[in-house]
Amino acid sequence: MSARLRLPRRLPRPAARAETTREPRVLVLDLTAAALLLAVSIIGFAPTFDSPQYLVAAIGGLALGLALAWAGARWRLGVLSLAGATIGAYVVFGGALALPHTTLLGVIPTLETLQQLALGTITSWKQLLTTVPPVAASDGHLVVPFILTLVGGVLTGSLALRARHGAWALLPALAVLIATILLGVAQPAAPLVQGIVFAVAGTVWLALRRAWDHDRAAVRVESAGASDAAAVHSSRTRRLVAGGIVLAVASAAGIATAAVATPPRYILRDFIVPPFDITDYPSPLQSFRGYMRDDADKTLFTVTGLPKDGRVRLATMDTYDGIVYNVSDDGAGSSSAFTPIRSNMSPGATGTAATLRIEIGDLSGVWVPDVGAVRDFTFDGPRASELARTTHFNDATGTAVAPAGLATGDAYTIDTLIPDLPSDTALADVPFAVLKMPKQTGIPEKIADIASKATASADTPIERARALESYLHTQGFFSHGLGDGIVSLSGHGANRITSLFGGDQMVGDDEQYAVAMALMATQLGMPARVVMGWHADEKHPQDGPTLTATGGNLHAWVEIAFQGYGWVPFDPTPDEDNKPNDQSTKPKANPKPQVLQPPPPAQQPADLPPAIAENRDQDEEQAADLSWLGPVLLYGGLTLGILLLLAAPFIVMGVIKGVRRARRRNAERTADRISGGWDELVDSAVDLRAPVAIGATRAESALVVGSTFDEPRVTQLATRADVDVFGPGDPAPEDVDAFWREVDEIVGQMRGSTTVWQRLRARLSVRSLRRSGWSWQAAGHAVAGTGRVVVARVRRGIRPRGTESSDD
Repeated sequence: MSARLRLPRRLPRPAARAETTREPRVLVLDLTAAALLLAVSIIGFAPTFDSPQYLVAAIGGLALGLALAWAGARWRLGVLSLAGATIGAYVVFGGALALPHTTLLGVIPTLETLQQLALGTITSWKQLLTTVPPVAASDGHLVVPFILTLVGGVLTGSLALRARHGAWALLPALAVLIATILLGVAQPAAPLVQGIVFAVAGTVWLALRRAWDHDRAAVRVESAGASDAAAVHSSRTRRLVAGGIVLAVASAAGIATAAVATPPRYILRDFIVPPFDITDYPSPLQSFRGYMRDDADKTLFTVTGLPKDGRVRLATMDTYDGIVYNVSDDGAGSSSAFTPIRSNMSPGATGTAATLRIEIGDLSGVWVPDVGAVRDFTFDGPRASELARTTHFNDATGTAVAPAGLATGDAYTIDTLIPDLPSDTALADVPFAVLKMPKQTGIPEKIADIASKATASADTPIERARALESYLHTQGFFSHGLGDGIVSLSGHGANRITSLFGGDQMVGDDEQYAVAMALMATQLGMPARVVMGWHADEKHPQDGPTLTATGGNLHAWVEIAFQGYGWVPFDPTPDEDNKPNDQSTKPKANPKPQVLQPPPPAQQPADLPPAIAENRDQDEEQAADLSWLGPVLLYGGLTLGILLLLAAPFIVMGVIKGVRRARRRNAERTADRISGGWDELVDSAVDLRAPVAIGATRAESALVVGSTFDEPRVTQLATRADVDVFGPGDPAPEDVDAFWREVDEIVGQMRGSTTVWQRLRARLSVRSLRRSGWSWQAAGHAVAGTGRVVVARVRRGIRPRGTESSDD
């Protein structure tokens, strides 16, 4: 045929419509139960997000899903139509509910909104799992609860309103609950309440539906006699009371079990992406003298918007091993606990809000300069997307790292809170903060005695800290040991710190004095750490709100934590013009300054920038070569999962209809196989929306099917089926094979005369299943029957199809 036949979208089915018509109270009950079952999952997302804004996306998606389910039941929409409506609702309302920051006026979708919605169906799951909770709603994470509640509402509501057995609606609701647990955090919101509400809502709903079904059936009984009606109502009352008792006992058992034992909670977040490990890189303090020597006049980066006397932090180090001051590795909350950046970092910080822009020049390495308690990073430049994807941040120390490394041309803007530094008067009676600090090792023995003498006359905590700062600042002398200056060896190992205090004069620079004060403070029980960064000085003043960072104005200082005020900076380094007055410390020759800091075996020499060590083991190189495997497996798995989800309806319906065909094709009597072949043809026509009436004869059905698809062979096939079924004797197996071949040819012709959309809709149609009263029990019997037939034929050495023997 040259033109394809387009069948009507819907045909009147009065009998079928009557079956799906529900009383208003049943409709309200079904929708309310679906809403309660999914509300349990919405509660479970509370610890994952940093504000109740997620409720807008979750509840909005739930309302849309239930509305679509009601509309699908009201107008009897097919699977594809309902799926299309769901996708349309996701696109139209997703911006307002899940991505309001990308829309116009918070409602109208923009191109960015549509792009993020499309990508969010695949990437939002990984982003949620790889971001440290509680996550910010403005980072696009709301797409996850919106999708879950939207799809969950459509599936749960549709099954509750349209399935013959309402219990099927519990499956998608339970799937959403499990997804919420897997995507959530280790500490659940209210697991006991969630479990009880889910169980009670499901049980009460199914009990009421069953009771009301009995009420409708009892109408006829009531008309027959009052005594019978009273018996029916009494029976219903007993069932409701018994159900209430069961619920009470189950709830009490659940509470008791939860009080006695708490099972481990497994979430995907613990298995997807391991945290970034900064201990793979050397301490940046090892490179301090190298910056001074090689980059004194180079513009490493510029900071715009920096307040007067502001400090730019590069790295914070809090553990010492006698060789190097480095970041600790004590798990969560330590200075090495870096997590991917997000828009709600430093959640407990206070201070003055500021927005600063940093433009990278000659600075390299993985450490990212920042200021204060950063809340958000916004990268631009040629590598913006790569840096935004790989940069990590440590809330405890306020430092950031980019494993991809910084390069000339990189730039970013930070939204930060600059802490207000308290005065010594404000700290007069404030104790040191009680913090769990890393254990220090390799500290020279004389440090504790020197620290005690330096603070002998100090009474309060702030006075003792200032006494240490003043002792080093006034008693020491400054020298970088570069050029013709006074000899001052680099490094801050135990030998170098011992020589700092062991000579006639203390000579060093920020590296030695900052480490010395931190070790002295630690010996006196003060929570102290070393910070490396930049701030203006007399030789390198700040140009208004702009600071140009060079090797010349690089500094190191000490921070000590006070209760209620946080970390307070101290500068123990002597002034640069405070030179040693004993020239005997100057050697006869002026050798070039040496960089003597001995790094650990897995780290770089001190004069190299903080980057990946050059001498990596071959195993590490091979492991790095496989770094692409994780993202490929993750995105491949997500893509495969989505494809399987989309194909699931086709697979399920294909299996059901395939089992039905096998049952008909392999019936015991050959006459039943002929009858089954005719039923297969009629059911195929019904799925293609042919208006075949229930209970029609073969002749009547052939008339409708033949006229609908312009196929005259249907009438002849109907006559042949009547002859084979009702004639004397059973038809031969050869006649059965010929009959089924003609059925397959006619069905193929019918499908070929329709559009692609109509054929897809027919594959998912349940019209023929409802028409024939198909059930899962029948499917199970059919599968078992087919299996027995196949096994029997294999035992006889006969192929299952096309070569039946006469004794079949």
